[in-house]
Amino acid sequence: MSVRLEPDPLRPETELANFLRGLEGDGAVVSFVGIARSKDGGDAAVTGLHLDHYPGMTEASLAAIAAEAERRFEISDVAVVHRCGHVPAGDAIVFIAAAARHRRPAFLAADYLMDRLKTDAAFWKREDGVDGSRWIEPSEEDRVDRERWGEPRAGN
Repeated sequence: MSVRLEPDPLRPETELANFLRGLEGDGAVVSFVGIARSKDGGDAAVTGLHLDHYPGMTEASLAAIAAEAERRFEISDVAVVHRCGHVPAGDAIVFIAAAARHRRPAFLAADYLMDRLKTDAAFWKREDGVDGSRWIEPSEEDRVDRERWGEPRAGN
């Protein structure tokens, strides 16, 4: 398991290459890259996001989510790399990967990871636009996606 906060721009192709290099005997890898959107839910321009975090606590929340994915699904390895600080619109904000002997557990683990990261990772997110900034919370859709895994929600 590899979990990392990254203040610098993500290079998803490098992250995937590094993840693949460490695998043995797996038949499937599912990866996902989340991109900072250039428009908000109301279609207004967004220049970027700011992800504030509390050192130690945020990493622990990412590690707990990754460990739970390993526990729930038959995966052999998982990687979570999440940006922190300022992320310009259009830049990668998160990279995840899950490896497994077969595809289904890898897909399920990746889906689970993103649902949990969107709702339970210890970040404070501010959306910056040409008309100002606003703090944002997980959407109702994010919460519904999270609930389908049948676990009580963390404190976020």
